[in-house]
Amino acid sequence: MTTASPLVLHHLNNSRSQRILWLLEELGVDYEIKHYQRDAKTNLAPQSLKAVHPLGRAPIITHGDTTLAESGAIIEYLIDEFGGQFKPTDSRYALNQYRFWMHFAEGSLMPPLVASLVMSKAKEKASPFFMKPVVAKVVDAITSAYYGPNLKASLDYVDSYLKENEWFAGECLSGADFQMSFPLEAMQGRVGKGQYAAIDAWVNKIHSRDAYLRGLEKGGEYAYA
Repeated sequence: MTTASPLVLHHLNNSRSQRILWLLEELGVDYEIKHYQRDAKTNLAPQSLKAVHPLGRAPIITHGDTTLAESGAIIEYLIDEFGGQFKPTDSRYALNQYRFWMHFAEGSLMPPLVASLVMSKAKEKASPFFMKPVVAKVVDAITSAYYGPNLKASLDYVDSYLKENEWFAGECLSGADFQMSFPLEAMQGRVGKGQYAAIDAWVNKIHSRDAYLRGLEKGGEYAYA
């Protein structure tokens, strides 16, 4: 499929934009990739991304006079423009599941994952040295009181859902699956494999898709979140 205006994905290594690459490959649309690299020391995105969008965060797409950030918004835009087959229309239940998982991914699942990562880094980098036990005690208390139980409840729910469903919204691959891919890859990187069999099986399934592998090859370095 060709587009009247060039579609460009502004792609940052080791970021959420990998799921947009996967979607683009599944859609089979013509697109260009502009690559950006994280700072080796800070792991932050380069300032050059702010020239594309003021927030300077990936993913970003440009398509004609449209510039769009945020994975969920980009996924919905691309599906509306090029791939209606990735949005359920056969039942209200499937459509509601689609809506739920599109928002759950970043609204409920990613915050405790990110928080647990930040807390872990705080323990590692606490200084001076004698403060490490104090910081560790505070971090562990916060994690065990809030972020840990919250994350476990979310992952338990996702795993139980995937035990009964092949995809997140209906019987076919949809935008909800692209949106959920990053947090579940991030979960495996943070929590590890082997604790959630249905999640592990789902991630393995998407990783074996030809379109996913093509996106991975085109995107370059990706440490699975």
